[in-house]
Amino acid sequence: MKKHISRALIALSCLFLLASPLQAQQSRLDSIKADGVLRVGTPGNWKPMSFRDPASNQYVGFDVDLVTKLAEDMGVKVEFVPTDWKSIAIAVADKYDISTSASLSPARALVAGYTNPYFRVADVPLVSQRNVDKFKDWDDLNKAGVTIAVTLGTVQEQRAAALFPNATIRKVEEPARDWQEVISGRADASMTSNTEAGNLASQYPELSVVPVTTAKNPTPIAMLVPRGDQQWINFVNHWIRLQNERGFFEELKAKWSLVD
Repeated sequence: MKKHISRALIALSCLFLLASPLQAQQSRLDSIKADGVLRVGTPGNWKPMSFRDPASNQYVGFDVDLVTKLAEDMGVKVEFVPTDWKSIAIAVADKYDISTSASLSPARALVAGYTNPYFRVADVPLVSQRNVDKFKDWDDLNKAGVTIAVTLGTVQEQRAAALFPNATIRKVEEPARDWQEVISGRADASMTSNTEAGNLASQYPELSVVPVTTAKNPTPIAMLVPRGDQQWINFVNHWIRLQNERGFFEELKAKWSLVD
């Protein structure tokens, strides 16, 4: 009888050991509070969302204000972790706790979780100022002999082939960016979010936003978080809803001249 009881206890112990790693897995919410630091991954090249101010060499932008407020409400400090667009979703698993804004994408959602969205963007083309009379709408760009530049890892890279099957797609890898190919003359156009396109056209007189009749691919944006950490996702989502009710996101959009 004792042998039967011992075997049963051993079996139960084995089951407990198999299950315990899942049960004991610590949420990022707890580790962030314990460490006193919120690690935020950002490519730092999406203006006005998150970018380096050349004067101070510090990150600034809509996203920077957003995560700074989140950290402040948690009683912790912010640490920015450089990443790139092709790695932003994968790296959230172990390199940082949350990312700055990223467009919703099924490919990213396969490897990472998303918070609730709080803003929306859409795609528009950028061309050189010298070609403003040549390109008036999307169809003008979808032609043989036209080169469209995109940045590797962005949602625009995924969409360009479908939008421009007749054009040549030129893929560039960070730290280079697609719009730099337009300025240099190596590409006729690039495609990016309406938020970035407007800022780039203001900053670089040699660039112009194509006055398309309709922006393409309206897409919500949100922050990426580790997949499966429901406690951390729930906390950030509750925080987003509270700040939305209190007008925080409207204040940020006004500060950074964003319209959705």
